[in-house]
Amino acid sequence: MSEFVVVVSNHVKPGHEKEYVELVTPVLDAMRHEKTFVNTVLNRDPEDPTRFMLYETWSDKADFLEVQMSREYRKTYEARLPEILRAPRRMEYWEPLREDFAFFSSKTTS
Repeated sequence: MSEFVVVVSNHVKPGHEKEYVELVTPVLDAMRHEKTFVNTVLNRDPEDPTRFMLYETWSDKADFLEVQMSREYRKTYEARLPEILRAPRRMEYWEPLREDFAFFSSKTTS
């Protein structure tokens, strides 16, 4: 098992921005308790508020694809996406090579 990143791009129809956030929020809240979950960041394009990107890190790609994507808590989200998206969801898989986080550094604030 090695960590992998999935970058998910969702471009919603205008007027569905709030609904998208309301649909994805309980999914993010639930998946943080999964054994193979590492982290996630929900992003929105500052120049186009209808574009969202999820950056997720998981410890097991097979588990993510075979188990996590089928979790009960995802069903409402997955069922609604085809109706509110402008274009099909795009999922890309990446191999992390290095991770840097400010909270791991010893920098001090003045």
